[in-house]
Amino acid sequence: MRNVTYIRALNEAIAEEMKRDEAVFVIGEDVADCGGVFGVTAGMMKRFGRERVRQTPISEAAFTGLAVGAAMAGLRPICEIMYVDFATTCMDQILNQAAKLRYMSGGQVTVPLVIRTQQGGGTCEAAQHSQNLEAIFAHVPGMKVAMPSTPYDAKGLLKSAIRDHNPVIFLEHKLLYETKGEMPREEYLVPLGEADVKREGTDVTVVATSLMVLRALEAAETLAGEVSIEVIDLRTLVPLDFEAIAASVRKTGRLVVAQEAWTSGGFGGEIVRRVCEECFDALVAPPKVVGSADVPMPFSPGLEQAVLPDADAIVDAVRAVA
Repeated sequence: MRNVTYIRALNEAIAEEMKRDEAVFVIGEDVADCGGVFGVTAGMMKRFGRERVRQTPISEAAFTGLAVGAAMAGLRPICEIMYVDFATTCMDQILNQAAKLRYMSGGQVTVPLVIRTQQGGGTCEAAQHSQNLEAIFAHVPGMKVAMPSTPYDAKGLLKSAIRDHNPVIFLEHKLLYETKGEMPREEYLVPLGEADVKREGTDVTVVATSLMVLRALEAAETLAGEVSIEVIDLRTLVPLDFEAIAASVRKTGRLVVAQEAWTSGGFGGEIVRRVCEECFDALVAPPKVVGSADVPMPFSPGLEQAVLPDADAIVDAVRAVA
């Protein structure tokens, strides 16, 4: 085993898949000469050339549409959208085209496309560069949605996403890029649609995504000896491993969902809906959702921290249900 950063894990996944399959290529802003705004594609252009590392103008709608067409034609594009906020400029290409073409063609067309992008707050980049939009993509049938929280999961999930025959939205949190974790030297895959129990517990189930997995683990440490928390990392929203959630809730009887996205209309509400419909008899307390305040992200550091959920917010929610 070795200790690597989240960025290095993503870089290795892309390089390994490009080496394995010549149909894989990278496209996006600054991905060639600069290695991407966060350095995820560093070294790719020198290793694989400009034909397979395609740098584009600042036009997300254009190069995302190109990537959809390339996927339909048999290639496997990895399309980098610098910030998830900018994906709003190409929703037709993503949600009306990529997500639906396989279904509308009766399976005659596949769209093996990965759209990598980063999201989340914590860096004082204000309302147009700090959003969490996973619920939008998860809401539309045809899209798969991955949200890895660790370097190990980031590499294994990205490799699986690249090999998948369906479009995958791959959401990375900007505060995770420099985090480190253990990873084997040999090749491995993490299947899409399998949650991971990051910490076992008996009193309260905390279902978390992306950066909030780390916050949930912090909360579990804070409450150790007071409340036993089971932390479930969904890893992917679509496919959703609801069986893992249900098994944990039937054991603990209590549920807290931790997301950084806005509380209203977020994916956490969908998890609560399913738990109430399918596990209601196991619940001994009303479920709670921890998320951001329902306001555009402020630029001010103090206000940003006031808006974002943290480990203390999870602690409060756990105590409330426990």
